Amino acid sequence: MLYYFGLLLRSDISFLNVLTYHTVRAGGAAVTAFLISLIIGPTVIRLLRSLKIGQYIRKEHVADLHALHKSKAGTPTMGGALIILAALSSLALWGRFTNRLLLVAIGAMVLLSAVGFLDDYTKLRRKHNQGLSAKAKFAGQILVGLFMGSYLLYNPIAVSATYLASHDILDWPAFAAMLRQAPSSEAPTPAGRVVSFLPESTRNLVAETANGSAWDAEQKSEVLQGMETVLRRQDLYDTTLWEGVPLTEEGNMLLRYGTAKLTEREVLRLNRLLLEAAFPDVIEQTPPNMHTKIEIPGLKMALIPLGALYVLFVLTIIVSSSNAVNLTDGLDGLAIGASIISLLAYTGIAYVVSRADWSSYLYLIHVPEASELTVFGAALLGAGLGFLWFNSHPAEVFMGDTGSLALGGALGTMAILTKQELLLIVVGGLFVLEAGSVILQVLSFKLRGKRVFKMAPLHHHFELLGWSESKVTVRFWIIAIIFALMSLATLKLR
Repeated sequence: MLYYFGLLLRSDISFLNVLTYHTVRAGGAAVTAFLISLIIGPTVIRLLRSLKIGQYIRKEHVADLHALHKSKAGTPTMGGALIILAALSSLALWGRFTNRLLLVAIGAMVLLSAVGFLDDYTKLRRKHNQGLSAKAKFAGQILVGLFMGSYLLYNPIAVSATYLASHDILDWPAFAAMLRQAPSSEAPTPAGRVVSFLPESTRNLVAETANGSAWDAEQKSEVLQGMETVLRRQDLYDTTLWEGVPLTEEGNMLLRYGTAKLTEREVLRLNRLLLEAAFPDVIEQTPPNMHTKIEIPGLKMALIPLGALYVLFVLTIIVSSSNAVNLTDGLDGLAIGASIISLLAYTGIAYVVSRADWSSYLYLIHVPEASELTVFGAALLGAGLGFLWFNSHPAEVFMGDTGSLALGGALGTMAILTKQELLLIVVGGLFVLEAGSVILQVLSFKLRGKRVFKMAPLHHHFELLGWSESKVTVRFWIIAIIFALMSLATLKLR
């Protein structure tokens, strides 16, 4: 809402223009969601208590664990509703709902929260720790994953270059020769039109240097800044000049819209495609079908093409991430604290990949639409911090599957929409360890008849070793922080 308010009034009150900046709105969303959580949290907890929505503690299997956790019996659960409510309320105020990636992220979070709610509600009705059957819960998660994967396959994320970086120029001498061509009214060429739009300072620099290979980094940067002026021109395309020059399907689609109707980002993208088509041996071509390719962390533009299999890949991420956070939710503050850390990492990544300059510098796939995911991530961060206020040991409320499935799904969704899917293994390394401990425990027991851990997930193993609940939680948070820092370090390894 505030975005549109700023957009409407910025011409009259220039200060309100800051409301259109996604960084400002991300900060506002985080603070707002946190305050909403603090304000309505006590009311929500009282309501859950009055409805007798309390946690059931199992006595079977591990008596020692029951002895440690029996005091938690009756603590209100389904508190994840507080996280979702605070985040959505904040986004209603600070979000830009014309951004489809924001809508996809919200949709996935809400749908998975609904699956978790059904599971929690079933537990309460049965007055038992068993909720929905495993098949029913998986079915809900799979449907969300299939829906998202299919949508992204047929409505691709705009992963496209809208700029020219130094590494995009394949042949600097040839590029310099192209820019030295004088515009001609008698025999106009695409190169001549580009030169005619260059700033005078850039044209003088090109004219004064005989060979582009002799340009130093500062001169190359100045030339690229001049090219940015060209890329922003809405009138770069001319039918007579580009006639016969083969354009990609994306380029032809943008032209069919009409250059006058294109957004600023679409103009930049079209002009980049025009330059690629006119000078294929000079300017690097954008790889096709980028939306169904996944990037290998730590490697420079190493991509794995999946094609239609990308739908199954998205499904796997959604199911895995939501279940991993769900398995981690066993101690006061553990899952929400680790989720906050991972969300912070992906909120930063969303900001980086949405910027043309930073994604170019770090050799990351540029996702212009991801800018609004910084607001989404920040809202969840604030809501999560507010929930942690009440969920810290001794917890006044538990998030239940209503919150854990939603948070896990939100993390997976941010990984998918920022095109940093495989990085989720590192960002959410703690969740991987927790889920992996369960898988290893089950496989070992079925194949060998022996358990690897005293109990899985992993946090219960350390509890049974004698660690206090608070010590396990804080140490696992430290591990989550280390994983998050490792993930950010991979961005520079390229």
